[in-house]
Amino acid sequence: FLIVADFINWAKNNGVPVGPGRGSGAGSLVAYSLGITDLDPLRYKLLFERFLNPERISMPDFDIDFCQDGRDRVIEYVRGKYGAESVSQIATFGTMAAKAVVRDVGRVLDLGYTFCDGIAKLIPFQPGKLITLEMAREMEPQLREREKNEEEVARLLELGGQLEGMTRNVGMHAGGVLIAPGKLTDFCPLYMAEGSNAAVSQFDKDDVEAAGLVKFDFLGLTTLTILDWTLRYIKRLDPASALRLEELPLDDAAAYKVFASGNTTAVFQFESRGMRDLLKQARPDRFEDIIALVALYRPGPMDLIPSFIARKHGREEVIYPDPRVESILAETYGIMVYQEQVMQMAQIVGGYSLGGADLLRRAMGKKKAEEMAEHRGIFRAGAAKDGLKESKADELFDLMEKFAGYGFNKSHAAAYALVAYQTAYFKAHHAAAFMAANLSASMDDTDKVKQFNEDARDNGLTLLPPDINTGEYRFVPLDARTIRYGLGGIKGTGETAINSIVAVRGQGGPFKDLFDFCERVDKRVVNRRVIEALIRGGAFDAIDDHRARLLASVGVALTAAEQKERNAQQVSLFGEGEGSAHSRPAMIEVPPWDRRTFLREEKVALGYYLSGHPFSAYRDEIGCFVRTTLDRLQPSQGYANATPVQTIAGVVESVRFMKTQASRMVIITLSDGTASQEIVVYGEIFDQYRRMVNEDAVLVMEVKVRSITRGENGEPFTRITAEKIYDLEAARNKFARGVRLTCNGQSSAAKLRELLNPYRNGQCPVTLIYTNKSATCEIRLGDDWRVNLNDALMQSLGAWLSDDNVQVVYG
Repeated sequence: FLIVADFINWAKNNGVPVGPGRGSGAGSLVAYSLGITDLDPLRYKLLFERFLNPERISMPDFDIDFCQDGRDRVIEYVRGKYGAESVSQIATFGTMAAKAVVRDVGRVLDLGYTFCDGIAKLIPFQPGKLITLEMAREMEPQLREREKNEEEVARLLELGGQLEGMTRNVGMHAGGVLIAPGKLTDFCPLYMAEGSNAAVSQFDKDDVEAAGLVKFDFLGLTTLTILDWTLRYIKRLDPASALRLEELPLDDAAAYKVFASGNTTAVFQFESRGMRDLLKQARPDRFEDIIALVALYRPGPMDLIPSFIARKHGREEVIYPDPRVESILAETYGIMVYQEQVMQMAQIVGGYSLGGADLLRRAMGKKKAEEMAEHRGIFRAGAAKDGLKESKADELFDLMEKFAGYGFNKSHAAAYALVAYQTAYFKAHHAAAFMAANLSASMDDTDKVKQFNEDARDNGLTLLPPDINTGEYRFVPLDARTIRYGLGGIKGTGETAINSIVAVRGQGGPFKDLFDFCERVDKRVVNRRVIEALIRGGAFDAIDDHRARLLASVGVALTAAEQKERNAQQVSLFGEGEGSAHSRPAMIEVPPWDRRTFLREEKVALGYYLSGHPFSAYRDEIGCFVRTTLDRLQPSQGYANATPVQTIAGVVESVRFMKTQASRMVIITLSDGTASQEIVVYGEIFDQYRRMVNEDAVLVMEVKVRSITRGENGEPFTRITAEKIYDLEAARNKFARGVRLTCNGQSSAAKLRELLNPYRNGQCPVTLIYTNKSATCEIRLGDDWRVNLNDALMQSLGAWLSDDNVQVVYG
């Protein structure tokens, strides 16, 4: 234990943020006395015996959370302090899971990557659940069908099934560290990975424990890094600030408002949709509630949530199984939530020591009949000393046994609740600094950056676009409500390149134009790919917002910069001469991007649309036949057991597959810039429209919108189910009454015939508005010239007549 205290204290003294503790030192009295935990174990009744129990035979497991950035420094300290020959990390063994074995076998069979990847993607993914090839066949009909009809797929899955589950490779555990009392070679075999100078145990975590060694988990927790960056940003905005995490008040009303309102994007452990719904119902207003919700929101204890909420808000009577345990269960309204509560009940009612109570808790969790019978007798005897009847003692014992099966470690819950509270506090009081830290920590995760961007906007913050003259590698707060986009958030740049740009800017001042930029930066680091990514992402907009022209001129600017550099070298060698003259070439003039191209190129750089919503490019056309925006979508009032169909439209943000007991379904997240909605598409309907449903696709849907209640409290929610799906081309052909082409006397009938001919025999009539010097007339072409309003046809007509002269008419 003193070893743990040593490296935790070293980390704190050397600027590495440490979690409040959820392992051996979490909440223990010794940990508190040594000052290595930020949580008072006396106030929150955290039991030392839950971790280091003198009556326990098995070795303890030490889990310590460190800042992600500083974890390796702590490991290096431990290796230096206790000797490299006595410290190592732990091996892990990777196995051939279903998706991996399909790709590996396909590579050996020399099948194409795209082919194998397509098969692998048919294997469903469910978080926390191992999906085998056999399960995948049952869950995904298309996989079963392809196996039946395609010999290569059948062969691939047959061989994959034989290899599935075998060990594929050896790796290194993310946080597991061994500290042996002597040389590790006396206790376990070691190996050293190629290119590494650190030995790794060949035993995995289970073998290590079996060999009698103690495993320390040095875990990197990104949230600790975010909290550290938040404090630094607060100091940057206010140099006089002396704010410290351990000094935050745990009774701040604004922080609890963040929880109670479900405004918990970026709040540790409370980000999921289910947790947000729970928070809105529970409306926590004290730290003990946060601890309880961390412990309750898991399979098993989740069944207790309705009763917990009802008791908290006075809708249900608080009942205690025995008057003596009121002090133990009062904070959770008479409900056993924590393992520590089971231990304390065994101590108070059954006469156990806390060490013995921990052994009882472990026995209850393992449900060994002989061991349980022995403990029941001990509990009865202890309870009888206080005059408790055997029947009542058995009733309490059975109740404890039930809850011990899924009771949660309170010290763990309290430690995580403290980190959650700290994030909520910063979101309430230092939103820009906190969100800038979150955005910086998630720069490589486009979905997270997009989510945080939307949440920042919803909370009244302004996220300024990337700017080559003011931006830094990370996102940074400019004031209490404004954040500047991090240049590192642009794909294809990299930290080295951005830091080089910032250094050059710091020495020579802001960049004046693209030529000035190319002349000053180090082109070995800031290459053409980096510059093009910065342009696409909008980083040059403050200098020149014509992104198409800038992108077209990158090659010219780089060539001019290299020529200027050669001229300068020539002058330095030979003095003033003909080579010293330098004039910049002109920018390459190209038309500005239209809105669709602008947003598409921006998404290439940023991974999502920052400057606007992609649906805006289609809004005018689709708005002619889709009248309801997603933010105004309401459940229909059904009649005669029927629900009317509504028409909606938007861009596909995400697609996820789910399997229920009754059927297979797909959840499509659709967005139109006003709101995002989840649309349920059942398997048989999805199969009809599978080819249309892709991320970023523009879809029109006929849906039924129903209001449904769920749960004991009858909580209402809206369910949207798709009946039909159209892509833009299909929607045009369904809803259009015709297409009107405005021509002038110079237009060619032969050209018109050439353009329309490939798309004839469609549904849509064509009308010409023809104008010459003396007259204007309207000509409707015969039914033989009805066309399909294919995207290619619309583009070719627009290129010939201009987009303004091509009008689709809707009813």
